[in-house]
Amino acid sequence: MLSAAISFLLTAGGVAVAGLRAYRRRFLSATRWFAVALLPAGLYLTGLFPLASTIGRAFGDWAAKLVLDPRVWTGIVLLGVSAALLVTTRWVGRRGTAVESAPERPAAAGPAPERPAVAPAPKAAKKPAGGKRDDGLGDFADIEEILRKRGI
Repeated sequence: MLSAAISFLLTAGGVAVAGLRAYRRRFLSATRWFAVALLPAGLYLTGLFPLASTIGRAFGDWAAKLVLDPRVWTGIVLLGVSAALLVTTRWVGRRGTAVESAPERPAAAGPAPERPAVAPAPKAAKKPAGGKRDDGLGDFADIEEILRKRGI
């Protein structure tokens, strides 16, 4: 009874830490914590948790339970899921697709230094096609030319 309480408390604590890591958007780390949190429950259910086995229990008893007890199979499934999650997070972490691979800026560094404001470069004025000077009308030059052609 004590070993069950210890193993499931360890599992619950690991799941809580995984939830906090996921809340902080550290999903790769949260998945690793969840995978490790499944280990105590899986070991207890299979009968391999150190406190769950008694001194007089033989390997034959465990092998018989392996075949007949669904609780042992549930523990094996939990251990398999845990191993799969650990291998997957290791593979994803090595690929470098994790957000956590980006280095964080230390808190003691303070705010980023301000960059001096740079004024945008002035645009060069367009020269009219006919060699005429621009008199500052800009977009109205086309309208002015149409009016000249019509004699207005």
